[in-house]
Amino acid sequence: MPLETPSRPLAVVFALALSGATFGVPAAAPLAGQVFGTGMAFADDDDDGGGGGGSSSGSRDSSASGQGVGKGRSLFDLFRKPEPSRKAAARPAPALVRQAPQEIVALGLDQGAITNLTAAGYLISDRADVALAGAEIVKLRVPSGTTLQAARAEVAAAAPNAVVDFNHFYRPDQDRLDPCGADLCLARHVVGWPETEAIPDRCTAPVRIGLIDTAINAEHLAFAGGRIETIRLGKGDLPESARQHGTAVAALLVGSAGSRTPGLVPGGELVAVDAFQRNGNDDRSAVYDLVRAIDLLAGKGVLVINMSLTGPANLLLERTVEMATQREIVLVAAAGNGGPRAAPLYPGAYDEVIAVTAIDRHKNAYRRAGAGDHIDIAAPGVQVWTAASVKGASSKTGTSFAAPFVTAAAAMIKAANPQLKGDEVEALLRQGAEDLGKPGKDPVFGWGLLNARTICQS
Repeated sequence: MPLETPSRPLAVVFALALSGATFGVPAAAPLAGQVFGTGMAFADDDDDGGGGGGSSSGSRDSSASGQGVGKGRSLFDLFRKPEPSRKAAARPAPALVRQAPQEIVALGLDQGAITNLTAAGYLISDRADVALAGAEIVKLRVPSGTTLQAARAEVAAAAPNAVVDFNHFYRPDQDRLDPCGADLCLARHVVGWPETEAIPDRCTAPVRIGLIDTAINAEHLAFAGGRIETIRLGKGDLPESARQHGTAVAALLVGSAGSRTPGLVPGGELVAVDAFQRNGNDDRSAVYDLVRAIDLLAGKGVLVINMSLTGPANLLLERTVEMATQREIVLVAAAGNGGPRAAPLYPGAYDEVIAVTAIDRHKNAYRRAGAGDHIDIAAPGVQVWTAASVKGASSKTGTSFAAPFVTAAAAMIKAANPQLKGDEVEALLRQGAEDLGKPGKDPVFGWGLLNARTICQS
């Protein structure tokens, strides 16, 4: 039947509603998280970058999300389709500290310089012998009111023959991706790594590998029957670093052949130095400890050192790297996960160090891996199956887990050819690599993908 014409009072009400009248009814207070009718109310927190307390920069007046009719509202608003909510912008992670505050490190300070510096207000926090250099490394506390830049210049002027720099921090390089099973994550197949029983006898000679990393769970079943020496550099009152990273890298290198995570060199001997300390959620190694770790491993007679860590350029680290390679120790380091546009990271970017980038099982470059002219070689580093920190196994991703493949290959080459020098080992790795990307050496893959099929050839 035909609609009746609304009464005059009702028509007035609708007219006022369409015009935005509010009838003087107070706004209802919004209820956090409530959904009622066609309106929504959201908790007002500071997760969207708006700061703590009050409305954030991305939120509207609280009454705009309230219920019923109130100040600034009309009856017509009740029938409006609510606007889609905006996803809160994630807060950026706090920037990691690049160096220890108020600390300078120096290699080769003479006693006269130390006397003058302490008279000027510097304090000796720690000192240790570095056999590679035949000198001491000294950690100095900077006087109050002196900037680090000024302190570095002052210490360098007091001892022109010493190597002086900030006490920079270095960190492990790992990321997290979706897990996968052991059958899919045995990345060794990508590079043709031989099964343990198929490794030629000439490549199974005892070899001692050095590792500088976080703490290791040496009681893990992955190391049953293995030969692992663990050394912690940090003082007893300092928090121990987490064990996830170091355990995973160590198992990749020397995990027991019969375990769920067989290592690349299951019969190898590993000397693992924990040069890291825990600061909140940050595992980091100061260059003061990194220099001592390299020196310690050189004294232990290791043939290869794996450093799945990155940080800024540092004069003391550069000098220590030079001295270690002069001893014919092969140094292998992760390229870093800062992305292809990131600045080169160290120690991998030093000429004397083999910088390893990561690829996935389809031989595609890992999207977060560093790139540049310093990249030497590629190896599997995406969803690599290895030991978890407490028990069992899991997949790991990052250039940290690509470096052990090259370290293991270098160790086996040295085992088969003890007379080879460090640069000759690198040359063999380069010559056997599978060219990926642009022909020849390129900034993404370096000389190409590690080819394990060639490492035990004469």
